[in-house]
Amino acid sequence: MKNGLGNKSDNVAKPESAKGRLGVMVVGLGAVATTMIAGVEAVRRGLAKPIGSLTQMGTIRLGKRTDNKSPLVKDFVPLANLNDIVFTGWDIFEDNVYESAAHAKVLDKETLDQLRPYLETIKPLPAVFDQYYVKRLHGTHVKKGKNKKDLADQVRADIQAFRKTVDRVVMIWCGSTEIFLEPTTVHASIAAFEKGLESNDPGIAPSQIYAYAALSEGVPFANGAPNLTVDVPAMIELSKKNGAPICGKDFKTGQTFMKTVLAPAFKARLLGVSGWYSTNILGNRDGEVLDDPESFKTKEESKLGSLEYIFQPELYPDLYKDIFHKVRINYYPPRGDNKEGWDNIDIFGWLGYPMQIKVDFLCRDSILAAPIALDLVLFLDLAQRTASLKNIGIQEWLSFYLKSPQTREGLYPEHDLFIQSMKLKNTLRHIMGADLITHLGLEYYD
Repeated sequence: MKNGLGNKSDNVAKPESAKGRLGVMVVGLGAVATTMIAGVEAVRRGLAKPIGSLTQMGTIRLGKRTDNKSPLVKDFVPLANLNDIVFTGWDIFEDNVYESAAHAKVLDKETLDQLRPYLETIKPLPAVFDQYYVKRLHGTHVKKGKNKKDLADQVRADIQAFRKTVDRVVMIWCGSTEIFLEPTTVHASIAAFEKGLESNDPGIAPSQIYAYAALSEGVPFANGAPNLTVDVPAMIELSKKNGAPICGKDFKTGQTFMKTVLAPAFKARLLGVSGWYSTNILGNRDGEVLDDPESFKTKEESKLGSLEYIFQPELYPDLYKDIFHKVRINYYPPRGDNKEGWDNIDIFGWLGYPMQIKVDFLCRDSILAAPIALDLVLFLDLAQRTASLKNIGIQEWLSFYLKSPQTREGLYPEHDLFIQSMKLKNTLRHIMGADLITHLGLEYYD
């Protein structure tokens, strides 16, 4: 220990600098992606603030509280500058980013009109798409190939062509939720997966084709949906082999964000929970896709997972063993992207006396997701420039942003937002050779 703050990482090689342009390849130029891209351009032009982005507005405490040293995160670690980001991507519709953003109706017309000349320059590449995996969409701007290996090679060619125009590349999935899939033998190794690509194995969905292409090219990959994508042995192996970081899946935006705030509070105070009922109404393309039971199953698995890990019912059976946890998502077109997440929580306290909490979060899904997507892109790029992080594959320190954080096999994920935040900031301190902060605080009273 040093000054009660933690171990100093003197021997850790610091990240390489963020020289040149960072290319961001986005899979799915829909509501979330266009909100992120338009937002970055608005910030670059001084039209708005990057609210919700830890990389742009967050600070990080260094040293003791009495040192009064809390620089911006972006001034502490060498992140790519927003002015150096170049966007491209794929979509199953031909609309450019301006047209797609106008259709999504997340941002107002006045904002989009100011950004229109720039947004119109970003036109999607044809996408890998198979309606078997997303039943409610009908793609018209899609790649054709003799098999899934051919499609993966086409995506790799897109990456190679884009890479010639930038210095580094990161890929992020902002596409729709695919049907529920479980790992099979095709996901067990790189060799098995590549054989499956050749034989058009049904266990390989489009998101996995993109992830395979990215990781094969040494490109970090983030997954904003709950699909089975990089969370299989083949992709973890490929990530480590090629030094292309991965981190888990499904942007933690509205209802699950609130769960990972409230549930740790109940547990910290040892308040019991007997039931947690969650329902959502939304009317954007995401809502339409999730209206299909098979896609909903994928989302449901992601949204249900956090409470069990936070509450640890095996350690606290009197408080959490018999929770009734239900999640519902309802497609309601009039609401558009302005989702409403409603929670009824039945808790109990001293001597078992019951209480209730109601939460009605009228949120804007894409407004919450856009800064998460930006931060993941910037942090994955940082990870790839950091020797101690580049080849470990899974970046668990990015759990803060995800409904389904990824971990090493046999290790349970941390879902508590505050533990996740501490893990993220201590990782940044670690790679920069700064003292870790434990919050012990006894040094102030010596």
